[in-house]
Amino acid sequence: MAKLPFICILLSVLMFSYAVKKDVAVTPREKFYLYLLIGQSNMAGRGVVEAQDTIGNPRILSLNKDNEWVVAKEPLHFDKPKAAGVGPGLSFARAMLDSLPPDVKIGLIPAACGGSPIRVWEPGQFWDQTKSYPYDDAVRRTKLALQNGVLKGILWHQGNADMKPASVAVYKSKLISLVTALRKEFQAPDLRFIAGELGRRMGVHNPIDSIFYEAKADISYYDVASAAGFTYNADSTHFDARSQRVFGQRYAAKMKQLSK
Repeated sequence: MAKLPFICILLSVLMFSYAVKKDVAVTPREKFYLYLLIGQSNMAGRGVVEAQDTIGNPRILSLNKDNEWVVAKEPLHFDKPKAAGVGPGLSFARAMLDSLPPDVKIGLIPAACGGSPIRVWEPGQFWDQTKSYPYDDAVRRTKLALQNGVLKGILWHQGNADMKPASVAVYKSKLISLVTALRKEFQAPDLRFIAGELGRRMGVHNPIDSIFYEAKADISYYDVASAAGFTYNADSTHFDARSQRVFGQRYAAKMKQLSK
């Protein structure tokens, strides 16, 4: 009899998983809006997960590590399982729903890799910290997701790994190349792309933030979400959960403006 509760829980999980898959299957492709989440650890999220971050909405799904659609809850990412926490993705999706018809669902594609420099966001590049190919994996997962929905935008947060002068000098050209390559991969020349500020870590301005704004003159359908006023975890590197939730809302505001 002791095994009965476990069996019941297992059956419930399987039935729920089946229900999500069935729901995706019957949702018209044009009504399932996909958003790709890429970059390094602050996109993956390192904020402490609280109760509000675990409340799911059947209209917001996430592609898990097994490439299955599940109701989105924090942590969305799995790049570094022991460190994964609250990022901007879920609050972004919640904010986006406010302006979408009630029959539209959102599908998040988590693909950020903690610690990754922009140089590994190119085809064929391996990142040892996550034992993965950041660019290739993001493209592969997105193309799988495209079987069910329509890609509406990309959220990018990356740059803390590129603060050395030599990396800063080539960052804009690499960012432009990345956006161009992804739009070509998905055959979407007007695909919306939002970069997020890195913020003033320990009160110091990050030079990459200036480059994000400079790139507005070179990249169409592109904007930058502000990190002004954000606070950090004790490591002084990762945005705390409160800031990440606000960040998601700021990403959404920019995405809405570009989508008009």
